[in-house]
Amino acid sequence: MAYYHHLKVLKNDNLSKGKGPEFLDAEHTKAARHLHRSVTAYQETPLVSLDALAKRLGVKGIYVKDESYRFGLNAFKGLGGIYALVCVICEKLGLDINTVDFSDLQEPSVREAISDMIFVTATDGNHGKGIAWAAGQLGCKAYVYMPKGSSKHRAQAIRNAGKAEVTITDMGYDDTVRYAHQMSEENGWTLIQDTSWPGYETVPKWIIQGYTTMAYEAVCQLESYGIKAPTHLFLQAGVGAMAGGITGFMVNYFENQRPVIVIAEPDQVACIFESARQEDGGPHEAVGNGETIMAGLNCGEPCTVTWPILRDYANFYASCPDYVAARGMRQYAAPYGDDKKIISGESGAVTIGLLAMLMESWELEEEKKMLGLNEESVILLFNTEGDTDPDSYHRIVYDGAYATP
Repeated sequence: MAYYHHLKVLKNDNLSKGKGPEFLDAEHTKAARHLHRSVTAYQETPLVSLDALAKRLGVKGIYVKDESYRFGLNAFKGLGGIYALVCVICEKLGLDINTVDFSDLQEPSVREAISDMIFVTATDGNHGKGIAWAAGQLGCKAYVYMPKGSSKHRAQAIRNAGKAEVTITDMGYDDTVRYAHQMSEENGWTLIQDTSWPGYETVPKWIIQGYTTMAYEAVCQLESYGIKAPTHLFLQAGVGAMAGGITGFMVNYFENQRPVIVIAEPDQVACIFESARQEDGGPHEAVGNGETIMAGLNCGEPCTVTWPILRDYANFYASCPDYVAARGMRQYAAPYGDDKKIISGESGAVTIGLLAMLMESWELEEEKKMLGLNEESVILLFNTEGDTDPDSYHRIVYDGAYATP
């Protein structure tokens, strides 16, 4: 395990050579893509080529899937939210999720049949906004609970996105999830949570399948650039639902051309890193003080559905101090040459910050070689959110908060 200014990189010495999980292959995620494409607001988000940055860092290519444009929500989470809600509705009404169009769900008889459905979730921000938006699109109601310290701006953005009652609790994220679960059982509401535990895995699997639409778009867009497969894939993780879903999809999609997969987390709440470090195969809670500017990744307990995927198929795990994400935000905001500016929040930018540090810090030369980063590397990144907290974005990008040591 490498260590530099609290940035740690851990290698996976027990990598699986087998196929990825079947529920995340292209065939089993086709229904999610079909549903998403039928939504009125659907458009492919851009895949941005940062040619000048790639040249500066000494790699062949850097491609960023910019999810800040998804459904007008400034983040990717609506993909999982809308698909999971529609799966629940299809089960209730006896509809086929493989063939249903979003327009079918706008029929007066359907909207009347589901108007009394109430959904509930816990969120750091983006997931809750996706659920609120999806519920509003379908004419349902949602209750959204947020952990203590949540940005009031993020809470208001959830209210603005759709039909949701939003409450900031006095609990941490994981306890807020438990509270949302309790409320669902007491009130007969449907829990739509983007993490899982024994006995609660079906809905999270639907959410995770929903996330794979952005991965499918990305690989098709890479082909338009003449790229058959990326050599490296950097993914950020909170509970690991998105990271595990994209990892599983990519392992299946590329088979013998798998990219090197690097998972990045906040150093003070890195549950995937800690689970890998323990080397006993099981999920473990994060160690640390639980404080980070990366609000969307501030989760202390791994998703039980995706932890085995990240355990078996991720090549490296990185525990990143907040300055790594801040550096990434500034990197996107002040592009080199003719590169396009990307507006990225703290959780969206940690991967580009990590990549830049690996390529530019002589202290991390050994880690760069360990990851196989060189002039032939083609790196795929996902900017999972835009400036979801504008005040924090301004402090970091314009005032230089959380400077690199």
